[in-house]
Amino acid sequence: MSMTVASSKHDVRAIGAISIGAQLKSIRITNELTLREAANLTQLAPSTLSKIENEQISPTFAVMQKLATGLNIELPQLFTKPAVAQAVGRRDVTLKGQGNYHLTSTYEHELLSTEFSRKKMMPYKCRVHARSFDDFGEWVRHSGEEYMLVLEGEVQLITEFYEPVNLVEGDSVYYDAMMGHVLISVSEDDAQILWVTAK
Repeated sequence: MSMTVASSKHDVRAIGAISIGAQLKSIRITNELTLREAANLTQLAPSTLSKIENEQISPTFAVMQKLATGLNIELPQLFTKPAVAQAVGRRDVTLKGQGNYHLTSTYEHELLSTEFSRKKMMPYKCRVHARSFDDFGEWVRHSGEEYMLVLEGEVQLITEFYEPVNLVEGDSVYYDAMMGHVLISVSEDDAQILWVTAK
């Protein structure tokens, strides 16, 4: 199974699909949770969980954060099978274009360094499709802190307690992810950024 990802240059490439639904179902069953029990823990509707498990909808980053928090797992566990053992001196190399892709209506994420199931940071590149706050409908907020570096184009970071700030290639920002925030592209082509989420 594969999914097709289109970049701002209008090229199309086939990427191995991430079966978030299968991982979610496996985690739920391993913990002996019914859909309703998992829904209560994650503050999501049972029908929403069912649709995610059956690959009928693609969860947003905010929803994935609710899943991780509610099920008491590390967010990368939704994308990779848990490691059998943890070793000292680990290393995880991701070659250009070889990350795990996840699409939402607002972002195209390329998850990096997904081999480690337990880590303190989650790095990923992101193509920002969103163009206004209305594309989100509400603030994005989740536990932890985030670092963001603009790789291409121009973005506007809109946050709950500060004036919006425009950032161009080479600019970066570090912020508390519990503060409401959204990121939109303001350049002609969709901007690309590097995001690192830390606990």
